Amino acid sequence: MGIFKERNNYRYMLVAIALALIILITGCGKGDVVAKVEGKAITKDQLYDLLVEQNGEQVLDSMISERIIELEIKKQKIKVDKKEIEQELEKLKEQHGGEEGLNMIMMQYGMDLEALKDNIAMNLKLKKLIGPEIDISEEEMSEYYEENKEALGEAEQVQARHILVETEEEAEEISGKLKSGEDFTELAKKHTLDEGSKEAGGDLGFFGKGVMAKEFEKSAFELKPNEISEPVKTEHGYHIIEVLEKKEAKIPSYEDVKDDIEEMLLEQKISVEYGNWYQKKLEEYEVENFLADK
Repeated sequence: MGIFKERNNYRYMLVAIALALIILITGCGKGDVVAKVEGKAITKDQLYDLLVEQNGEQVLDSMISERIIELEIKKQKIKVDKKEIEQELEKLKEQHGGEEGLNMIMMQYGMDLEALKDNIAMNLKLKKLIGPEIDISEEEMSEYYEENKEALGEAEQVQARHILVETEEEAEEISGKLKSGEDFTELAKKHTLDEGSKEAGGDLGFFGKGVMAKEFEKSAFELKPNEISEPVKTEHGYHIIEVLEKKEAKIPSYEDVKDDIEEMLLEQKISVEYGNWYQKKLEEYEVENFLADK
């Protein structure tokens, strides 16, 4: 049940927004003015009525479900410590390309680090609540491995550098200089139009398939280490490519990824089972929803 995947996981963000609005509203008296447009007042009552009309039931349902989950957590004496939260946070950083990538995701969802940690803690608690009721067989894990083993491993990658120029004539001229022994790095710094790799002498680092332009990719993956291509035309211009290193695709053994597979299947099943679990718990508690009864 990934932090940034299932709708149920945003319940807590929705509640936080709702609570912020409630605090704003309850800070005013019933007839208090919360805004004016051309001197005409918008009152707290008008704002409240509109919020209830547009999102009231959804927000209230979320708050009710949060209250029930909190009661269940307390009843079953479930706790999540800081170490568990930090471990999950590190996993998220890995999944999203490090701290910078995770920060970008948080910005997209309007979350800060503390809100994310609260979200992680609630997900861990839900896992401890619902997880014990879920069975995952060896057969399921083995089947998942067979269907996804390539995705679970490392794809083939190459490290390449290139010199990008505008015309075929320029590319042929540079190709000739390279064949006569001139330094690739120096030529790239002097001639390449790719500002992103210019200072690194055209070095693009490691990349897999599906990242670069089709023609560029085909040439790069066909070259052997230390081989230099003839000029390759793409929509960006003409490239001269040198492959520096290759990494072959690696498929992990079942035992190496068994624990990861079990975790993924557990999260998938929790997402599916949550609705049934919540409906059962809803029947166990006395819930009066006066908004729905109106």
